[in-house]
Amino acid sequence: MSSLAGRATTPRASRLTLRQKLGRWDVRYSPYVYIAPFFVLFGLVGLFPLAYTFVVSLNKWDLLQGPGEWIGFDNFRAELADPLFWNSIANTFSIFLISAIPQLIFALIIAAVLDQNLRAKTFWRMSVILPYVVTPVAVALIFSNLFGEKYGLVNNMLQGLGLDPVLWKTDALPGQLAIATMVNWRWTGYNALILLAAMQAVPRDIYESAAIDGAGAARRFFSITIPSIRPTFIFVIITATIGGLQIFTEPKLFDASSSIPGGVFRQYQTTVLYLWDMAFNRGNFGKAAAIAWILFLIIVIIGVVNFLLSRRIASGESARLSRRERKKLEPRS
Repeated sequence: MSSLAGRATTPRASRLTLRQKLGRWDVRYSPYVYIAPFFVLFGLVGLFPLAYTFVVSLNKWDLLQGPGEWIGFDNFRAELADPLFWNSIANTFSIFLISAIPQLIFALIIAAVLDQNLRAKTFWRMSVILPYVVTPVAVALIFSNLFGEKYGLVNNMLQGLGLDPVLWKTDALPGQLAIATMVNWRWTGYNALILLAAMQAVPRDIYESAAIDGAGAARRFFSITIPSIRPTFIFVIITATIGGLQIFTEPKLFDASSSIPGGVFRQYQTTVLYLWDMAFNRGNFGKAAAIAWILFLIIVIIGVVNFLLSRRIASGESARLSRRERKKLEPRS
């Protein structure tokens, strides 16, 4: 009799009220609702343009007439055989290398200086970030006048020192150095603040223990600071790589009087600038989309290589630290 009563009451006890059901649904589905706006916006402004650009690259697409005939991968093959495309790739990597390497080194040094007990810390940090706040167009116009060949301040200073003026807007290497200077001036402080935030997260007792053991400032920096901020430093390297391969404003406005974007001889025409020229000056959207996809694949490949190298370095460092810990735990004879 008692078993029958238990069976009769079990279904009633298992029934949930509407409020309880809503509570379960809220716990189960509300996290997806909260993160849904990001994925919806990413799909609209990220994935959809990427897929649509690939469709455009497979067509003979004119700026004024719109889509034409389907030509498959002919745009990709034509660009891979175009010397102007490879010239833009070479210019992009050249400007990237001569800007990113000094940029990261100076950002690390500035972050280390700002991490010290300085007076007016807020003032110095605001001073470092000010170049990043200035619009890229203003920066390009200012540096374009500074590196002017006839009346530029830099050439006037060189002539005052008895040196010959430099053809900043005619020769390839000087022009790329000038553009790299613009990039470094704008982005070094930004990267320095990111590295500074990582440095301040390192526990101070580690530095105090190392100082008590006799480690100097340089030894503490290379043995404690840099290994501790390695993930953040890798992040800065990856973002600097992605941004450096997409440089556009600085070479576009460096010589605004030139009818050819990127210099008269295309000596500092980057890939994005070549893409813009192909789309809006020549009106060939199909080839421009193919260039965009090739650049996208190059950036993805470099990003994957950076990730694999960083993971290998991190695993090697952790293995070295584990070996060191094992040696400390071994009994001494």
